[in-house]
Amino acid sequence: MPLPESASIAAELRTAMGKLTRRVKFEDQMPLGQVAVLGELDRNGALTTSELAANQRVRPQSMARAVGLLMDQGLITRRAHPTDGRKSLVELSDAGRTLLEEERDRRADWLARAIDAELSEEERELLARAIGLVGRLAAH
Repeated sequence: MPLPESASIAAELRTAMGKLTRRVKFEDQMPLGQVAVLGELDRNGALTTSELAANQRVRPQSMARAVGLLMDQGLITRRAHPTDGRKSLVELSDAGRTLLEEERDRRADWLARAIDAELSEEERELLARAIGLVGRLAAH
């Protein structure tokens, strides 16, 4: 039996990963854009609103609104930029970090339950080995 072509594998993998990503995000209890901002600040530390907008590929005005909502909820804080007095940095508050961890735990819990319910032991082992492959593709 011939091996599948890379283009076919790529299309099927992209479709399956898209469905899985959307399903996992369905577990979120706050809007996806807000979770994305909190995650960005968690991964990268304090950033300007402009940097957040560029990293999330949204307009600065849209990010300013998102930052305002997150600040109103006490999930992020603002402080002066250390080298540029015209700018400020936003960063996760303790409440924001706690909420983000809860969101991540909820996603991971759903996924763990799905793995247990849907996959045999052999399939779980195969999936565990495939994670490294997907990571290598993401780093390419």
